[in-house]
Amino acid sequence: MIVAKTEAAGERSLLPEVLAFTSSLPLDRKLLREDLVGSLAHLTMLARTGIVPRDAAQAIREELCKIWADGELSAEEDVHMAVEARIAARLGERAGLLHTARSRNDQVALDLRLHVRDQCARSLEEIALLAKALAARARAEPETVLPSYTHRQRAQPISLAYLLCGYGAMFVRDAEALRFVLQGCGALPLGVGAIAGTSFPIDREMVRKLLRFERLTSNGLDTVGDRDFALDFAYATARSLLHASRVATDMVDFSSAEFGYARLDGDIACGSSMMPQKRNPDLFEIIRGKSGQAVGNLTSLLVTLKGLPGGYNRDLQEDRAPLLETGPLLTSVLGMLRLGLEHVRFDPVRTLAAVESDFMQATDLAEALAQKGVPFRTAYQAVGRLVRACQERGLPLAKATPEMAREADPRIDAEVLRACDPRASIGRKRNAGGTGPDSVQAQIAALEADAEKASAAAKAVPRLDDLFSDLSKTELR
Repeated sequence: MIVAKTEAAGERSLLPEVLAFTSSLPLDRKLLREDLVGSLAHLTMLARTGIVPRDAAQAIREELCKIWADGELSAEEDVHMAVEARIAARLGERAGLLHTARSRNDQVALDLRLHVRDQCARSLEEIALLAKALAARARAEPETVLPSYTHRQRAQPISLAYLLCGYGAMFVRDAEALRFVLQGCGALPLGVGAIAGTSFPIDREMVRKLLRFERLTSNGLDTVGDRDFALDFAYATARSLLHASRVATDMVDFSSAEFGYARLDGDIACGSSMMPQKRNPDLFEIIRGKSGQAVGNLTSLLVTLKGLPGGYNRDLQEDRAPLLETGPLLTSVLGMLRLGLEHVRFDPVRTLAAVESDFMQATDLAEALAQKGVPFRTAYQAVGRLVRACQERGLPLAKATPEMAREADPRIDAEVLRACDPRASIGRKRNAGGTGPDSVQAQIAALEADAEKASAAAKAVPRLDDLFSDLSKTELR
């Protein structure tokens, strides 16, 4: 019978088919940097507490640094065993000292938290850049007037700046969600062993400080089976990509001939292999499509975790594919959305014409009449009569004559009719969150401030490169 041996695990052997089926190494390779950083911190603690001789720890550290530099690993069950096997090939049995007081259960729990923490920082950087870009574009185009939509029917006039601030508000919430994820993965799992801790006199607090975690996990049984932080990250990503999808859908619609509000630069518009006239919004369609991957990743994690008993179970290995795809997917989509929006040109003449040729100022007209003392419902009905009169004559509301207004209700005078002007309609909504110029400027300022908060949160996260640099030089005694 042909068997495959996993060298780092001693004499245990597996059928090659079983090893291939159960191995997570192809995906685990993406966690190599996290695993090496965690191993360096663990090794430093073992040396400083006297559990592992300093000379042996120094030799192991040198091998860990070599692996960081070249990334070469042999075939094993997972990245943890592959690293140990690589060191064993150079140092013999001394390599086994690295695994003192540690299990692959708490080791992978650490690797995944380090990974999510790093990916959250990258994602926060992208959100900060996107929010800044939206705020800058809003400041540059406060005068562009266009329709807003409810039920995908024209609703009320807004400015492009207001629309962009609305997009920004969604991504600000995404930044808040990612900061919540950082809190969730801020507990150091290393040191709880396989499930119940270790009899070695380890110092978990020392490792916590070396890896710059905020606190320690409190219970080993919970720690090794906990993937809540992964679920939180997958959910935050799925939600952010749903937001990106909504923005992308607007761009697809607005750049179509049916809307005609915007044009895509040739840099991002794609052609057709058959129809030479086509100018397709493929970039935004793909952004929209990728939101499905994020939802799928979240669903996959939820189903994997459903029904598992307490402690560690090998099913948890199936968290790798969805979780390791999640971070790069989010940063990629956010970056491409920011790039794509830079190449969308709105046509202020077409957008204003769309507003002026419709009845979107009807609410403003009713409110103007109500402000003269007419009950709003009565004003609503009067304006409804005026709208129907305009529709019968094929006129937009802005073209309603004083005579038509008096027929609808004598109290609709020239002063009330001035509310039909689209820019006046936008300017009248001075309340916080409204379309008025002062309100929009406040929204832009808030968006810029939130972008800075996201950027600051990203900078506060310890990065793997910095941790490795510090740990590779830190004293072992």
